[in-house]
Amino acid sequence: MLIKKDPDTIQAYFEDSSNLKGGNADAVYVPENLQELSAVLKEACGRKAPVTISGGGTTTTGSRVPFGGTVISMERLKKVIGISREKMSALVEAGVTVEDLKLASEKEGLFYMCHPTEKTAFVGGTVATNASGARSFKYGPTRRYVKRLKMVLSNGSILEVRRGERFLTKNDPVIRLDDGTAITVPLPSYKMPADVKNAAGYYAKDGMDLIDLFIGQEGTLSVIGEVELGLVKKPARILSCFVFFAKEEDAWLFADDMRSACRRKIAQDGLILDILSIEYFGTEAVGILRKNNVNVPQNAAAAIFIEQEVEEGREGDVVERWAKFITRHNASVDDTWVAMNEKEVDEFSGFRYLIPEAVNEMVRKSGFAKISNDIAVPDSRFLEMMRFYREALEKSDIQHVVFGHMGESHVHVNLLPKSERELAAARDMALAFVKKGVSLGGTVSAEHGIGKIKHRYLEEMYGREGILEMVRIKKALDPACILGLDNIFQKELLSRGNF
Repeated sequence: MLIKKDPDTIQAYFEDSSNLKGGNADAVYVPENLQELSAVLKEACGRKAPVTISGGGTTTTGSRVPFGGTVISMERLKKVIGISREKMSALVEAGVTVEDLKLASEKEGLFYMCHPTEKTAFVGGTVATNASGARSFKYGPTRRYVKRLKMVLSNGSILEVRRGERFLTKNDPVIRLDDGTAITVPLPSYKMPADVKNAAGYYAKDGMDLIDLFIGQEGTLSVIGEVELGLVKKPARILSCFVFFAKEEDAWLFADDMRSACRRKIAQDGLILDILSIEYFGTEAVGILRKNNVNVPQNAAAAIFIEQEVEEGREGDVVERWAKFITRHNASVDDTWVAMNEKEVDEFSGFRYLIPEAVNEMVRKSGFAKISNDIAVPDSRFLEMMRFYREALEKSDIQHVVFGHMGESHVHVNLLPKSERELAAARDMALAFVKKGVSLGGTVSAEHGIGKIKHRYLEEMYGREGILEMVRIKKALDPACILGLDNIFQKELLSRGNF
């Protein structure tokens, strides 16, 4: 095992994409197997020393930024243990990147469905946050594909959980370890939002599969060491296109129309509109695209990026079907870009990822943190939420960039303040967005999690008692209270006894 203590060397472990400042730790431990990981945690538990898990550093919520104690980096747990065409699954260590998982799967003619923005994200981190990304419109979040987890608890005990084997009910909320230890998990009473993708707080449902408790727990209940994930057969072809609109609301209605058609799965000429992703770019995001490609129409105020799997020989039929939606929503087929081969699909995908990269560069130049949201609402309330955003943003002089997963009624509103005054105003505006989203039956985090910077938002969603119920779960599984402190809720709540 590698142990790093040089201040200059370990500084890089104190940051992530959130730009949260002030991180610090005494040392960074880099285990090479589960036994070394178990030993580090057992020793830290004995000292009650805080432990922060470090993945790929792509999180936007500050969850991997430590404030004291030690860091455990998963960077050397990076083996692709096996890809099984028979089981349609991949078994990997937690430090494998999403990109390496995809490449290993595709060599076997298989396909990993989740498509988070950052390809360098560690698989363990995507499980810990229930990450999703652009293609979750069709495929859903990471949770749907997790078959098995092998984890280490804070006391060093190794826990392996397979989907479908263990469940938690109000009558039997007990986890039994191999050494005979029984852990009673107090199931909470709060209700998760229905029909909305959600990565906010602990999964909770009477009769829930035990494995779901550890997906989206943000490194607060265990350290994920190995993951088995479901795969599908690699698609024959993927088509993609950019559609440009002169008015933002036309783009919203186009996305709503396409989503509705996909949900209904109505076949025309034997062809079902089977979209992978419906991604939105507001006016400012389109401006960023235009700086990188002069062919973006000058009158474009918004764009939609769509992808679809297609059988060989049906490409023209799919494009023709898309054209019907495009023309009835005031967009021009002539100004629509269509990628007809794998190289062009990759280029379009890279073009789409210019936006978050540009936003992060703006943040670095300004010196002020961005204030962003991760709200998703039920499809039926999507237009109301978008109009609420627009009204608030038009009244403000704060620079902003809006983009994201419109197919799932989930866009990211990035507020980019340039002064202390604007920073305070941005925080107030973001909280107003959260309150509106919650009032519509939505979630405060659809895919990024809560981390250290969105505690207030989670309380708006579940109330104070809901947060305290999460604290009780945490203390049941991590009685030493050392893992992922300040992730999901404030660490000070852990010292409040049994409430």
